Amino acid sequence: MELRAAALEALSIAEPRAKVAATLALPGTAALDPDISLTPRAPLPGRPGRPRLVEPKDVPRRTPFTPAGRAALLHAVAHIEFNAINLALDAIWRFPGLPSAYYRDWLTVATEEAQHFTLLADHLATLGCAYGDHDAHDGLWIMCERTALDVTARMALVPRTLEARGLDATPPMQARLAQAGDEAAVRILGVILRDEVGHVAIGNRWYRWLCERDGLDPVAHYALLAKRHGAPVPKGPFNLGARAAAGFTPDELAALAAPPR
Repeated sequence: MELRAAALEALSIAEPRAKVAATLALPGTAALDPDISLTPRAPLPGRPGRPRLVEPKDVPRRTPFTPAGRAALLHAVAHIEFNAINLALDAIWRFPGLPSAYYRDWLTVATEEAQHFTLLADHLATLGCAYGDHDAHDGLWIMCERTALDVTARMALVPRTLEARGLDATPPMQARLAQAGDEAAVRILGVILRDEVGHVAIGNRWYRWLCERDGLDPVAHYALLAKRHGAPVPKGPFNLGARAAAGFTPDELAALAAPPR
């Protein structure tokens, strides 16, 4: 099957382990047609009946210092990674007419997100928990829907805004899990952080490529897109080293670090 069509098929799968398997099989897909016209045959994304999706304010705060709290915390991370599989698959199939390197980059993201979800789901099982056992929210996919008609907005507001927040949040979470004695979870989050630097870099690279193609100023256009689509304002503390490694410019990092006016 052609790569973009296969990505759409994987995106449509509801059962998490089957979606992971289909995603990990994508690199064996030889053909790529950037211009093929694709139409979903079912509502997107495919996902299981659980977890129950609630408003972000209704998701309880989680502590890693009890087994139940640690399971709930890591379940939230697993939910982010499951959504990240869907986001990468959507980036492959939805937007035609881009360079082949764009689709290959997002294929790398999709396969790594599938690996992350598997690591977390397997670790959750050791804590007596399965994906779907806790409520979750749908913030990542909501932004995916808001940017469905604009690939530049997608690159600006999903990888380099929402997913970049993970670069900031992961080290403090690792420190708390280490205090709780869960070294396996600390190692898993280390793998995720390493790979997510690359994923955010891909978002940065293609956002800037698209802005250059269309004659747009990346900084001014980002502000316009963030306002248009209701993107959250990034809040510190920021992992400036990881953000720099992911391709944020010195001016962007300075703006993040500056005190609010």
